[in-house]
Amino acid sequence: MLAAERQQKIVEIVNERLSVRVSELSKLFSVTEETIRRDLEKLERENKLKRSHGGAISIRDESEIDFSEREITNVAEKKAIAQEAVKQISSGDRIILDASTTAWYLAKSLPDMPLTVVTNSIKVAIELSKKEKIQVISTGGMLLPRSLSYVGPLAERSLETYHVDKAFLSCKGIHLENGLSESNEWQALLKKRMMDIADQTILMVDSSKFGIRTFVHMASLSDIDHIITDNKIDIHCRKELEDRNVPFTIVETLRSAY
Repeated sequence: MLAAERQQKIVEIVNERLSVRVSELSKLFSVTEETIRRDLEKLERENKLKRSHGGAISIRDESEIDFSEREITNVAEKKAIAQEAVKQISSGDRIILDASTTAWYLAKSLPDMPLTVVTNSIKVAIELSKKEKIQVISTGGMLLPRSLSYVGPLAERSLETYHVDKAFLSCKGIHLENGLSESNEWQALLKKRMMDIADQTILMVDSSKFGIRTFVHMASLSDIDHIITDNKIDIHCRKELEDRNVPFTIVETLRSAY
């Protein structure tokens, strides 16, 4: 991989995770930590990120990343996770899909079968509108234009009317000690309500989310009934999930371009 390609990937990773350590990037790209430090120095000079002690942090307002940007990040992993999640949905189910890009890929993968889907995502609602047998219920609420999703008190109150079989959610970070987190407080509050009205919560997270803590605590690992992730998850994270008796499924993806 050329240095310019690696540096572009570093910016994408920092913007996705909000922060990342030099040691992580060194392992990810199979280069020395000194090489990564030089990359970070260059990227900081170009005002693309900010260096921190032992790593780098995003300089952007990451509380809400544009859907178009999230849509092209870790695509193979998200599609594989979504296709696995579809297997857990049966005809007649009532489900919730959040405003994550993985939920959007799930919506695209769903066959046209009798379902009721509650969502706060405009993108998910539009995708499901193409399927005649699926009834779609939108939460309404305050629109976040960057993520094309509804949040806020009205969205939260709208969920009080419903009870669903399964909630399919994602998050910005999953930390084995500190649980699930979101960078946007409105999203975190709404996802908590989604979990409250569901018999089961299935977390769909690609491996890059593990070990990450963002701004707002959303839930504990014990609140999750099943995790679907990809085969790039660290072996130590797998072992920790097993030790904590957290059910999880690992899907196969194409070899990483990193």
